[in-house]
Amino acid sequence: MSRIEARPARGITREVLENDAVRAAISETHPEVPLLADETLRDSMERTLEQRPAQVDTQGVWLFAYGSLLWNPCIDVAERCPARLYGYHRDFRLKLTYGRGTPETPGLMLGLVPGGSCRGVALRVPWAVLRRELLLVWRREMLTGVYVPRWLTLKTPDGDLPAIAFTVDRGHVCYCGRLGEDDTVALMATGQGLLGTAQDYLESTVDHLDSERIYDRRLHHLRARVRRFRAQGR
Repeated sequence: MSRIEARPARGITREVLENDAVRAAISETHPEVPLLADETLRDSMERTLEQRPAQVDTQGVWLFAYGSLLWNPCIDVAERCPARLYGYHRDFRLKLTYGRGTPETPGLMLGLVPGGSCRGVALRVPWAVLRRELLLVWRREMLTGVYVPRWLTLKTPDGDLPAIAFTVDRGHVCYCGRLGEDDTVALMATGQGLLGTAQDYLESTVDHLDSERIYDRRLHHLRARVRRFRAQGR
């Protein structure tokens, strides 16, 4: 097995997803973590496409990017536009011991949870390559089943837009609810694993939200506290 198949180096790339190497890496380093079979991922993708709203046309399918899909989509994107999702907001509700964490240094990841609203970016995947590209998305988002793919309506400058969004499965073992701020900061400052650090994930998310002129006050506040935590050597 080549190095890229065994150990994705500090993050996910298109090549890693094409080789299904995240699965190989987690299976090797965290054999205790249950993973969904690739056939199960394909079935989930097909069921989601079968449930698409009638207004979804042959121009492609839109995805809602609110975290790492903003800055590292790893797929063909034909078009993007600013979007707001009502009824959900992003928060660090997933405590992971793999990926950007280990059992000794767990990290936190973002997910969409009910309540409020969330600003992000809609990404259009062209129909001609839809299944090839969506399989890569499913391999990164759905491998451990921490998310539920849903068709939700985004508000955009050009009107309502049906899109797939990956929302948190609150019944999953990794769902931790909303932690106290001190615990959140400590986990974000110390979490690290085979895909990198939780702090890098936070930094990249804030930077790219800013580049899209999306100011997330809570993430800015958390980033400042995580930086202070690290600077104090804790």
